[in-house]
Amino acid sequence: MSRSRVYQWCTWFGEGRTSLGDEPKSGRPKTSTKEENTTRVDELIRCDRRMKIREIALKLEIPKSTVHEIVHDTL
Repeated sequence: MSRSRVYQWCTWFGEGRTSLGDEPKSGRPKTSTKEENTTRVDELIRCDRRMKIREIALKLEIPKSTVHEIVHDTL
């Protein structure tokens, strides 16, 4: 472990932090790979197996990267 990491942890614990786990982050939560979208993508693919990822993304109005993740990782 590097010295800089140890110094950082000492600073954090000195400021009152009690855990090394991740704290809640600000920003928009990841919601596009919800079960609802997974189901919708699955239904579209079952209706037309030739449908492209780009076409699914346009039809469902979600990012292409999300559709790609659902198709390749979830389904």
